[in-house]
Amino acid sequence: VKLVVEGANMPSTAEAQEALQKGGVWFGPAKAANAGGVAVSGLEMAQNSQRQKWSAEKVDGLLHEIMTSIHEACVDAAQHVDAEGDLAAGANIAGFIKV
Repeated sequence: VKLVVEGANMPSTAEAQEALQKGGVWFGPAKAANAGGVAVSGLEMAQNSQRQKWSAEKVDGLLHEIMTSIHEACVDAAQHVDAEGDLAAGANIAGFIKV
């Protein structure tokens, strides 16, 4: 196993996250992974407010940009606090900075 990504709202315990990280498994926290659904809802609201109909390809492209940006923010934030590779820490820090 190289990567585990939470699909529900934070089902993994801190101990599980630590065990995965110690085993060299990248851990994608729910708060970052689930941001895609929130992002698509925001895109839908933007589309509706502009009275436009976007293609699936356009929405997918915008979502890809958003999720790439979220991943980069998590990686950068983790590196900033000497927690390189800890996407959970990076997601917490990046979210705190954004708010």
